Amino acid sequence: MSGLTGKVALVTGGSRGIGAAIVRRLAADGAHVAFTYRAAEDSAKAVVADVESYGRRGLAIRADSADAAELVGAVDRAADELGRLDILVNNAGVFASAPIEKIGLDYLDRAIAVHVRGVFLATQAAVRHMRGGGRIVNVGSSFASRVPAPGVSAYAMTKSAVNGLTRALARELGPRGITVNVILPGSTDTDMNRADSADADAQRAHIALGRYGTPEDVAATVSHLVGEGGRHITGASIAIDGGSTV
Repeated sequence: MSGLTGKVALVTGGSRGIGAAIVRRLAADGAHVAFTYRAAEDSAKAVVADVESYGRRGLAIRADSADAAELVGAVDRAADELGRLDILVNNAGVFASAPIEKIGLDYLDRAIAVHVRGVFLATQAAVRHMRGGGRIVNVGSSFASRVPAPGVSAYAMTKSAVNGLTRALARELGPRGITVNVILPGSTDTDMNRADSADADAQRAHIALGRYGTPEDVAATVSHLVGEGGRHITGASIAIDGGSTV
């Protein structure tokens, strides 16, 4: 256990990949966990079943992080149905790789809506429920620190904004007992970036440890930050990238 017994967490984008691993780890460590998903209903049901297998309450909420009303409604629903809200993990993300001339307005607007506006609005809604302190973890990207390949300008730009927001929120919310940190995953083996994909070897060449991370690697760091071990960590940017940014 990491001091999460009885705590309530909300993870955005928690039906698959890194988000699902975070949901499962927080439940294993004692928390009741709500999470949002946009379309993967079968995966969401499976994750809820995993949460409940630990004897915790699980709640899957269909909500698009690009839709302000749906997202804020999901935060309020999680707090209402689970009785409180102690932890927010802003994990939802979108990714596309293309030269800047080919980045369409639709993707650009969605990346800004999910990575920047969505993180802001979910946090704004969550802190209203964190009356006795809380923990917020934003999932950024190693691309906010180092970009080893072209074609990710919109993604890197919006993820970089999360770094600045995290530092500002840590300063603002610290007096209220709320910590705010950002984690920066590198190449992680998920369905969005498989370790056996065509360009995986090129990615591994930039990683000091020479291998992809796993969603569970990321989840372990989140669990530390939101548990007792993270009570004096705020405003930090923590790389989980195997050394790709050293």
